[in-house]
Order: sequence, then structure tokens, then C-alpha cells
Amino acid sequence: MFMVVRTASRLPLITSHQLHPSCIHPATRTVCGHLSRTVAARRGLTSMESLKTAQVSEIQTTKPPPSPSSTESTAEDKSAVATSTEAGTEKTLPDGLLPGETVVKEGKASILFPSANEVFYNPVQEFNRDLTCAVITEFAREMLAQWGVKVVVPGEKERVVVSLSEETKKEQKNGSGELKVTATVGEKCEPGLRVLEGLAASGLRSVRFALEVPGLRSITANDFSKKAAALIARNAEYNKVSHLVQASCNDASMLMYEMRRKKERYDVIDLDPYGSPSAFLDSAVQAVSEGGLLCITCTDMAVMAGNSGETCYSKYGSVSIKAKYCHEMALRIILHSLDQRAAVYQRYIQPLLSVSVDFYIRIFVRVFTGQAKVKNSASKQALVYNCVGCGSFHLQRMGRRTVNGNHTKYSPSVGPPVGPECEHCGQRHQLGGPMWAEPIHDLEFVQRVLSAVSANPSRFGTSKRIQGVLSMVTEELEDVPLYYTVDSMSSTIHTNTPPLLQFRSALLHAGHRVSLSHACKSAIKTDAPPAVLWDIMRCWEKANPVKREKLSETSPAFKILSTEPSLEACFTVREDANPQSRKRHLTRFQENPQAFWGPKARAKACGGISSDLQDKRKKCQNKRKNQITDSSQLKDFPCKRFKQGTCTHGDKCCYSHELEKIKDVEMK
Repeated sequence: MFMVVRTASRLPLITSHQLHPSCIHPATRTVCGHLSRTVAARRGLTSMESLKTAQVSEIQTTKPPPSPSSTESTAEDKSAVATSTEAGTEKTLPDGLLPGETVVKEGKASILFPSANEVFYNPVQEFNRDLTCAVITEFAREMLAQWGVKVVVPGEKERVVVSLSEETKKEQKNGSGELKVTATVGEKCEPGLRVLEGLAASGLRSVRFALEVPGLRSITANDFSKKAAALIARNAEYNKVSHLVQASCNDASMLMYEMRRKKERYDVIDLDPYGSPSAFLDSAVQAVSEGGLLCITCTDMAVMAGNSGETCYSKYGSVSIKAKYCHEMALRIILHSLDQRAAVYQRYIQPLLSVSVDFYIRIFVRVFTGQAKVKNSASKQALVYNCVGCGSFHLQRMGRRTVNGNHTKYSPSVGPPVGPECEHCGQRHQLGGPMWAEPIHDLEFVQRVLSAVSANPSRFGTSKRIQGVLSMVTEELEDVPLYYTVDSMSSTIHTNTPPLLQFRSALLHAGHRVSLSHACKSAIKTDAPPAVLWDIMRCWEKANPVKREKLSETSPAFKILSTEPSLEACFTVREDANPQSRKRHLTRFQENPQAFWGPKARAKACGGISSDLQDKRKKCQNKRKNQITDSSQLKDFPCKRFKQGTCTHGDKCCYSHELEKIKDVEMK
């Protein structure tokens, strides 16, 4: 059995035993320039034509893998064995695999991966891909119900399809809205959804869409890397979904700009870049269809969580703050940026689901067109004033909207909501934002996704975690932006941390609403003002007193505890203080699944770097050649405080006060 090389033009087939081993790359088996020149010589092609022929050539094995619809056998059970002779040795490889490649299985997909780091893949984000499949399935169920198409998911029981469209509701009342057409996974649905994965890498996500999400008409898996695009085509063929998945090698932004005409727009656009998606947002809001779905991932959490507020402003038009609520603020920053760019084209967004998970955030939003509703955009954004001392925050809306019957009046907002100093601790405020201040979830849609996953838990490998996260999302207060954390409030006044249930019960006894947050384990979302929260903490401190004589008079703790509470907090635990997700012990905040877990290294065009993060960390260790083992060696380093004139240790200082050494350091 031998390998067959097929070129784009109609040339005679050339078998692998006719080629010199140097013509084929040992890792990816791509055809090199030697083959291009050989073929060009036979047909009299020019050098440019031969180069194009070599770039689009693909390698196919003589026997494809079994159909993915078969449930009785897997690709490994019935894989054929192909032999390749290279350098005089024989190697047995499973059918479809090339030397150095491995097969990664996730969901129903089996993906071929090269050994080198030429194509990006992170197994930790399986939860991200599972959740995306669940969300797109429910979105397709709702959209296709308007066309009379019934979505069928394997393993799912009979469900009643509820459409949010008014026209569909009228048809169902008249008896003409029966779902006559059935859409199943792996089959092309003509009235189905057109999906674009702008940064597909290996095509794993697109292949999973084709194998697990019903009601799709086409999936465009795009990547700027030629090696990645070639791998996408091979993976689509390996999984028998070439009729749905089309590989594309283009710049993602240019591809979306070219498809922004109304008849060419995509129904679903998925963007999962390595880092920030800011460069793709403008084209994405134009290329998505009316009411279409945008799925966006951000992994640049250091920027969005407050480490670089100026960088965050340059990318998203918002200043991030390093605060305890930074993960939810990151969600609201990306929603603000998306809504702002959509408003330029008279479009607006409707968030369906926004989650902060692990080391990234993921949002699912629908995009609509409407000049009148775009005017509401300013009133949906807000600035945040954050106290640097006690962590209290206040929101300031960017605009004000007043509705009087059928008349709507828009006016500038009035502020600021705070004084020059914090009323609780006397410290100054930081200004962050603007950010999205409206609900970040559609609870009705989230409940449908949760019901579907709970009824069919064997569909995804991370079903338990999806149920836990979505259950917490449904319990959140949707009209309360941001949150406090009990441990940070306790740290501010230097007291021990009250139990979470007791603190929640105190807020409920005071007549306020309270909930947890999926973004932080110790978070408290409440409509109570900061004054009530600090009154509760003062009451807790009375039962658990701190040593006030050790507090500095200028510290936030001294200022807060110097004020008597205006209410008597009751810490008796209430039944409704413990949410259902906590009572049922759902998987909400799981531990790291493996060592050195987190973001992976960026894929390189030439590959070759180690995928082991432990090896990479070892290279960054012991940078200093001469390790300091004795404190006396510190005399070789100049004293910075002596240079500034603030060193009070004199001759006892462990660093050098010699001016010559200080000048030598400055010269270096």
C-alpha cells in the first residue's frame, strides 16, 4: 500500500515510491519544491504556476476512516495499516496518520495533530468548546423553529420547541406552525445556519460543530496559517464532514469584511484568538446576520483585570481597575467595546450568556439592527468610582433615558455620585470604565441551555461543570453590576472573615437581595448600598473585636470602626441564604485538572518549540550567574536609599554606600 499525491491541476498521479525522501517533510509530509519542479517540467509550467501547485497540493491516504455516524466501531478498531519506507526502515502507522502525528479525541471528533507546535491546541478549553456546542444548539433550535425545522439531538428526549419570534407564535396558534422538517447532526440542512470559525487552528471546534450541532448548512473553518488550513481540510475528511466543513486560508478580518453584505452574512461567528480579539470586533459586528450569534473568547486577562489600564483603553476603549470584581468587569468591558463598535453601523447587542472561567472570559451575544434602539446605548454604559481604601464602588451612567408613554427623552447624566473622598474610609477614588451596566445574561435562554444539558448529561465530557456554572448564572442578580468579596472586606478592618451564609443572612434580614457570582467563589452581589455592608461588618467586629490600639489613625480600618453602626445586624442563618447550586453540591469552582495547567504556548509557523511548559519555566530559572549565598555579598551592591538621602542605617546598612559603586551602576 502506498501514498497518493494529488495536485490541484489535472496532472498524472505520482506515487510516493517515485519520490525522493527529501521531497516529503518528515513531520507533515507536505510536497516540497522538488516535486513542484518535477511536475512543472512535465507540463511546461512556469515557476510561479508550479509554486501555486505545490501550495495547494494535498496528500490523501488510500483508505479513509469509518463514518462518524457509526456507533458500533471506532476509527481505531477498523483502522488500516499503511507502511512508509524512509531511510531504509519500515514504520507501521494507523490509517490517515503521518509520521510524528497523533490523534486527539474530544467529544465526537478525532483530530490529527502534528508533533511540532505548528498548530495551536489547548485541551484545558474543552469546557469552552462544550459550552459553545450547547449554546449554538439552543440558538439553532430557536432560529430554525421559525422555518418549521425540528432540531434532533442524539440522546435527547422529546422536547417542546419554544420560539421567541412573534410570527412563529401566531403560526402555532393558527395551527400552521408544525415542525415538519427534521435536522440531525452530521447532515446538511438547507435552511440551516451558516457558521464561521475565524481562527480555527486545527479545526477541532468546526469538526465538533459538524458532528454535534444539528441544523447547520455550512461551516467555514478559517486560519491565516497555510499549514493550519491544510490540517483543517485533512481533519474534515478524516471525520467524514467535508460536506459541511470548508477549509479557508485568509485573514479573518478581511474575510468578514468581504462577507458583510446582508445576503452573505454568517448566522454564527466564533472567534477564539490567542490573546485579544479587539482586532476582529469591528468586522465581526458587520459580518453577522440580523439576530445572529457572536461567540467571542478573551484570554488577555492581565490587561482586562487591571494590570495595564492604558493598554485596555487602547484595545477596548475602557480603563480597567485592579479590584476584587475585576473578572466581572472584564466581561462588561468587552460587552461595552462590542456594543460601541456595533453602534457605528446602527446595530446593537443583546447578551445571551457571559462567563468568566479559568484564565479566560467567554461571551455569547446576538446582534440586531435598529436606529431607534441604538440611541439607548449611552444609557447602558457606566463609569465606576472605586475607593482605593475600602473597596466601595459607585456607578455613574453615561447617559439618562426617560420614558413617558410613547415618548422617550435622552439627556446627559448628572454626577459624580461620590465626593472627593470616600465617605466610609476617607481615601481617594479611582475612575474606571466605561463598561456595560445592563444584564450580561438572558436568563430565559440560559435556563433552556441548562435544561438541555441536564437532560442529556452524556453528551459532553464537562456536563457537570456546565450544569454548575449555568446554575450559578441563573441565581445571579441580573440587575446588579459587580460584587464585593467577604474576605476583602474583613481584611480591610483586620477582623476574621464571617461565614458566607451568615453574611448573606444578615443582608436578607436587612431587607436586601443577595446572590453569589460565578466569577468569584467568595463574591456577594447585592442591591444594598456600601453603608449597609459596612454596618454589618461593624456589627460583626463587635462580636469579634480587633485590637484598635494597633490601628493607625489614617488607616481605612480606624475610620470605618470609629463610626457606630446605624443598624443591628442579625447573623441567624436563613433557609433562603443557601442557594440551590450550593445545596446540591454542583461543580462550580473546580480545582486545576493537571499540573502546569493554564494557557499554552503560542503556535509557531516553523514549530519546533517544546510543548512542555515545565521545560520552558526551567529555562527562565537561575538567570543570575553568581548566586548570593551570604548576606555579606550584598556589600557589592549600592544602596538606593543612600543615593536618595533617605537611608538611616549608616554604617550598619547591608548595602554599599561607596559613591564609586553607585556611579558604576549608573554608567551601566
